[in-house]
Amino acid sequence: MRGFLASSIGVTCAAALALPLTPPAVAATARPAPGAEAATSAALSAGPSARRESTGQSTAGSTQSLPLVPLTRDRAVDGPAAQGLTRRTVRPFSLVGVVWDDPAAELHGRVQIRTREVATGVWSGWQDVETHNADHAADPDTEEGADGRLRGATAPLWVGASNGVELRVVPEGAEPVPEGTGTAPKGTDPAPAGADPAPDKTPTDGTSTAADGTATATDGTPAAAPAAAAPLPTGLRLELVDPGEAAPQDETLGAARPGALQPETADAVAGSTVNADVAALSAAEIPALGRAETERELLTLRGSELTAAQKAKPYIGPRPRIVTRRGWGANERWRESRFVYTSKVKAAFVHHTATGSKYTCAQAPSVIRGIYRYHVVSMGWRDIGYNFLVDKCGNIYEGRAGGVAKAVLGAHTRGFNTNSMGIAVLGSYGSTKPSKSALKAVARLTAWKLGLYGANPRGKTYLTSGGGNLYRKGKNVRLNVISGHRDGFSTECPGLQLYRKLGSARSTAARYQGR
Repeated sequence: MRGFLASSIGVTCAAALALPLTPPAVAATARPAPGAEAATSAALSAGPSARRESTGQSTAGSTQSLPLVPLTRDRAVDGPAAQGLTRRTVRPFSLVGVVWDDPAAELHGRVQIRTREVATGVWSGWQDVETHNADHAADPDTEEGADGRLRGATAPLWVGASNGVELRVVPEGAEPVPEGTGTAPKGTDPAPAGADPAPDKTPTDGTSTAADGTATATDGTPAAAPAAAAPLPTGLRLELVDPGEAAPQDETLGAARPGALQPETADAVAGSTVNADVAALSAAEIPALGRAETERELLTLRGSELTAAQKAKPYIGPRPRIVTRRGWGANERWRESRFVYTSKVKAAFVHHTATGSKYTCAQAPSVIRGIYRYHVVSMGWRDIGYNFLVDKCGNIYEGRAGGVAKAVLGAHTRGFNTNSMGIAVLGSYGSTKPSKSALKAVARLTAWKLGLYGANPRGKTYLTSGGGNLYRKGKNVRLNVISGHRDGFSTECPGLQLYRKLGSARSTAARYQGR
């Protein structure tokens, strides 16, 4: 489907850049000069080996990027060595992730981290970090998907305010790292209070170890030889993200904030202007509407595209309350300045962020700022990947910039970002059930946004694959209008417990639309 060129309402530019039409999505404004969006992170475009740290005030947040080292010096050990970091004190952070040089490389292994809480000084137990994250990405062979700044990465994990860290990355098939392996660097605390006891070294896989080191099964037969350990990607680094604080909000865009040296940036103005058709400029939230008001808004926004029948009986859910990027404190300097759109929204893919569910709803804006910074500064994306995010209390947040009522091209479902939107529920839902409030928010959001484009939440639609591990590039795939991420890509996302609830979300969204 041929894309189209769209422009942001009311935004003027000092210079114009001619852009080619780029199927299936097109950019609305010019791409900034390399590094222009990195006002608070000087190495955004400086290459994978650069240290990406904020040079601004603490309110802007920061990223500490620490290279991993081998955790054993035993040269007699065959195969790839585990890597990580011994316990150390670091500057405060709240979200973590591991990145590496090649975005096409996969990390086959286990990533575990433990952190020290700022408030108590107590160390957590080992927490697993989701390693399979490439399924949340731009489509292959697209401009964003081929950007030279991209890096491979784990999913981010929210750990809360912390100032100490220990990390281990064990290749698949390798022996586990013994506790206490490695030498703590000078000035660190190798055995702080709250440390876990030494682990039980008794095998749990049905084998025992003879005096000569030979493994045997419990029935006396020789155990099968372990598979060769998979090599780890090169350039592994631990990213420690401080999401910072939300900047003070002004009543008038373009005015200098109290204590600021200059007015709001053009990117901040543009980020608010694209929502001018549904909210006042500088709004921290887009208010909910009733059904009659929503139907009138539909005629205003898309009346020229509606049939006579759709005008007479529009199927659309009442617009829900949405916290804008300005509301959750997005630093618009980080993202790429242009907006990229697709033709329409035919489907919604539901995700979980896999950041863990140990957050309060008051912390949700900080979690989102952390994900945003991780996606852009650490992974090299043009913006946060999801179009919308939902917290456990049912609050809905604007994700990727471009306008909540518009068909903004995201980077959420590799192979199916065109003509779709991505909704991420904050948390991990493999074994944890999503809250009723979150599910209701997903239903309300999809009833409204899909209704803007005439889509039935209980229906089916066809999307053309951009390439992935389930469907070859170019294949026309029949999908639920509300699908889980795993329907378009082989992945655990959105977690079994959330995926099981999508049938209910479809029915509820259709009811909100009046079907």
